[in-house]
Amino acid sequence: MIFSKSGIAKKTAVFFRMAAMACAAMFIAASAYAAPKTIKFATLAPEGTTWMNAMREFSKEVEAKTEGRLKFRIYPGGTQGDEKDVVRKMRLGQLHGAGITGVGIGEIASPIRLLDTPFLFKNTKEIDHIYNVMDKDFRQIFEEKGYVLLGWAEVGIVTIFSNEPIAKKEDFKKVKMWLWEGDPTAEAAFTALDIKPIPLSVTDVMSSLQTGMINAVYASPLSAMALQWNTKMKYMLTMPLTTSAGAVVISKNIFDKLEEADQKILLEEGKKHFRKLTEQSRKDNDESLKILEKTLTFIKPESKEAIKGFEAAGDKARSELTGKLYSKELLEKVQSELKAFRNSSKGSAKDNAAAKSGKAQNGAEKAKTKGGKPEEKTKAKTDK
Repeated sequence: MIFSKSGIAKKTAVFFRMAAMACAAMFIAASAYAAPKTIKFATLAPEGTTWMNAMREFSKEVEAKTEGRLKFRIYPGGTQGDEKDVVRKMRLGQLHGAGITGVGIGEIASPIRLLDTPFLFKNTKEIDHIYNVMDKDFRQIFEEKGYVLLGWAEVGIVTIFSNEPIAKKEDFKKVKMWLWEGDPTAEAAFTALDIKPIPLSVTDVMSSLQTGMINAVYASPLSAMALQWNTKMKYMLTMPLTTSAGAVVISKNIFDKLEEADQKILLEEGKKHFRKLTEQSRKDNDESLKILEKTLTFIKPESKEAIKGFEAAGDKARSELTGKLYSKELLEKVQSELKAFRNSSKGSAKDNAAAKSGKAQNGAEKAKTKGGKPEEKTKAKTDK
């Protein structure tokens, strides 16, 4: 077969053009593969808070350990809306992950709200035990709903602040209690305590305290101070209503697309950093209690019978929520684990005393009472 010089030249040119295009395509594909994956992440926590500081440290270390393959674009301070808005945006793919509290958790994995039910835990050792022994169960619940748990970020103990002393269940009838609008766990708690709370959004609480529409709220000590609700209160019940759970999650759809090595880094760093956040949150709440004790009268349950009354209300609330938020099987498993732990040496009364969560749980020993009624502090509360 005879080829002309011009024909050979043309074919050679075509060959080199095709080779160049193939190389370019391979380069583009490789570049796209190596390009950093940006995870869009939202939280209600404002910039500069302990929570956001922990998130910044987490994202920085993840980026370093993945050699830049993973990066976070963080939207703090509720700039993406409240937790229901954030969950909706994650479902639409507009956001990929979030740091959420009980309300957000309830939107994506309602069985986890069992951990927020009233008077379930007596101290932080019990909390840590349940989170550890049931870690696999809780992670499975998140994953079945389309999310991966990167770590727990405990908000902390939640206490009752009021303008009337509360030392027993019956005392709740004297107050106008706020209810976080749309929170079924808190609603069940107050129903079990035989009161009708007033549902409001968080943003309406301060103005409602000022007008007298409500005169009792529930919050972690740190949150109460951050929101300045404590400036409108006189008393605090030392027996925590609950311990508020918090979680850092990422869409399973996004997580499953990551390299296995990067998935491992996310989970390992999440566990490490958000455990540190939980410990810091507990310290911050303890410090807040020390400050609050200077301006509020701390009230302890007036008797063992009063404590039993509160705990019975907690049992009633959990029973009411069974089949609605979580299964009977999950409730029984948690209760069984708690019972076994309390009967063990690790959950002994001596150990429990040392594990009390700051002054709120052992602060009952410091609250002064006279004949079942609180002894008023002599310091004037002119700012109430």
